[in-house]
Amino acid sequence: MAIRTPLGQLSTADFLQDYWQQRPLLIRQAFPDFVPPLNADELAGLACESDIESRLVLEKDGPAPWHLENGPFTPQRFAELPPSHWTLLVQDVDKYIPAAAELLQAFRFVPDWRMDDIMISYAADQGSVGPHVDNYDVFLLQASGTRRWQVNTRPVAAENFVPGIALNILQQFEPEQTWLLEPGDMLYLPPGVAHHGIAQGEGMTLSVGFRAPSYAQLIGSFADDYVEEEASPRFYTDPGRALPDHPAHLDSESLRELREILRLRFLSDTQLDEWLGRLLTEAKQADSVVPLDKPLSQQAVEQALVRQSVLVRNPWARLLYTDDGQQLTLFAAGHSLTVVHELFEPLRWLCDHEVYDLSDVPRWGADPAFIALLSQLINLGVILIDEAD
Repeated sequence: MAIRTPLGQLSTADFLQDYWQQRPLLIRQAFPDFVPPLNADELAGLACESDIESRLVLEKDGPAPWHLENGPFTPQRFAELPPSHWTLLVQDVDKYIPAAAELLQAFRFVPDWRMDDIMISYAADQGSVGPHVDNYDVFLLQASGTRRWQVNTRPVAAENFVPGIALNILQQFEPEQTWLLEPGDMLYLPPGVAHHGIAQGEGMTLSVGFRAPSYAQLIGSFADDYVEEEASPRFYTDPGRALPDHPAHLDSESLRELREILRLRFLSDTQLDEWLGRLLTEAKQADSVVPLDKPLSQQAVEQALVRQSVLVRNPWARLLYTDDGQQLTLFAAGHSLTVVHELFEPLRWLCDHEVYDLSDVPRWGADPAFIALLSQLINLGVILIDEAD
C-alpha cells in the first residue's frame, strides 16, 4: 500500500500549525477507495482473545442505559446481541494486523512518541458510545458503512457527565456541526472536543489515537523509578544556616532549597532525557517485549542472518533516538543503548521500519558494529529472529 498524506490538499505543516490541538478538521476521501484491514467477523475474533483489550457498549437492551462490558467475549455473546444500538471496540489492532500497522505510516508527520494505537469499532445500526470527550488527539477514519458525527467545541463542565456509569457520557450535548462520513472520509478531533458518532446502518471506524502523558503520570512515574533506582539516598542539607528570627518561621531560603529539590535541579538534562526516552518507549503491555532467556552471541546472530535475511520488529516495541551532537542514544522498549555516530543512518533505518530486509542494505549486514547493535535489540526482544539451528 502506497503511503500518502491523509490531509487532502492541506500540507502537514499547515495542519500542525492551524489545526493540531486547536480545532476539528473534516477531510473528505482522506483515503480514497479505502479497504478495511479486517472485516467485522475478524474483529469479533480478536475480541474473543484474552490478551486483547475489547469492550461492548449497549445503549439499549442492557441492564441499564449505556451498559459497558469488557472482553474477552464468546461467539455466543455476539449471537445474543440485539439488531441495533450497540458497538464493539477493540484496542491496539495495529499490533495484531499488519495492514492496520501500515496505516500508521501515513500519520508520521506527528512524532512517533505521540502515537498510541489504532482502535477499531464495529457498530450495528444506530450504534454509538454516546456523546463524550477524549483527552487525546484522534483521527476517525470511516472504514465501512456510514456514520453521522456531531461535535461541539465549547468547554465541557465537570458536572455535565452522566453519574453512576463506567463511561464518560455527557448529560447535555448540543452539536455545533454535523457531518456524515462515508468510507475513506476522516475527521480529526483535538483533545477536549465533545463529539458523538452514530452509525447509519452497520459499519466500522478506525480511530488513530495519540497519547499525551498527564503531569501526574510523568511525575508519578519518575517518583516511582527514582525511589526504586536510587543507589544511595540523598537528604536535605543546610550547612551555614543563619539564626532564625522565630522557630516557627518557614523562611524563604529553606523554601527555595526545597523547591529546587522538587524541580529536580540535582539532575542534569542528560539524566532526565535518558529517563524520558526509556519511559516513552516502554511497552504498553509489560510482558509483550521480553528479553531472550538465553542471549545470542554476535557470532550466533551472524550465523542466523545467513539463513534469515528478513527480520521483524516486535509490534509492541517502540524505537526512539536522541542526538545531542556528542552522544547518539537509541531507546528501545524501555532500554537505552549508546550508539556510535557511524551508525546514525542504519539507526534511523531501524526506527523507520518494522520489517527489515537486510538484503536491501548489504553494506550494513557486513558491518560488525551494526551486527552488534542488531544483536542487542534481538536479545532484548525488540527485533524477532528465528532461533532454530
